[in-house]
Amino acid sequence: MNMPQNYGVLLLEDERPAREHLAAAIDMHPQLTLVDAVATCKEAIAALGEHQPHILVSDLGLPDGHGVEVITEAKALYPNIEILVVTMYADEPHVVQALEAGASGYLLKRQAFETLADAILTVMRGESAISPEVARFLLKRFNPNQTQEIINPLTSREDEVLKWIAKGYSYDEIADILDMSVNTVRTHIRNVYKKLEVSSRTEAVFEATNLGILNLKD
Repeated sequence: MNMPQNYGVLLLEDERPAREHLAAAIDMHPQLTLVDAVATCKEAIAALGEHQPHILVSDLGLPDGHGVEVITEAKALYPNIEILVVTMYADEPHVVQALEAGASGYLLKRQAFETLADAILTVMRGESAISPEVARFLLKRFNPNQTQEIINPLTSREDEVLKWIAKGYSYDEIADILDMSVNTVRTHIRNVYKKLEVSSRTEAVFEATNLGILNLKD
């Protein structure tokens, strides 16, 4: 079944400046439609009853409850709805609760302010959008004693490109830093995706970290 070309987004964010910034990022993208922007759990649940958004973008710490309550309600109403958490919390209880409730992505606000539209589209493609800090935490949680020999399938140049990608740099910026053309950067990234068997930046960073060939502290 073909996915729609335009996705309805319900935004739940209690802080007005952040809500306006994120709403503007959604409104500006040609493939996204902001169906509503609300500030409380109560408003979000009412909006879910009125609209049928493709994706809920939700904060967690809210004045009248926890975002997980809204995520759970959204999944009960619309089992196929996607959920992208955008929050300042990167601790274990918040991350695990959100993912167990049905979140497909988990971004810290400082990253979301720059990449929200791309993250929404990533989630709508069936991929996961996860901040590197959260990905690192999840790896430590589920693979605390990982000691197997590290086998790196990437060339040294592909390693370099991936490290800059993980830090959030654009293709143009990486081309300038490494003194190569943007097309060459794209070629390296395609090779990274193929070798790691992934299809997005987030998946590449996650998989490389999982394999132990990318250290996000470097």
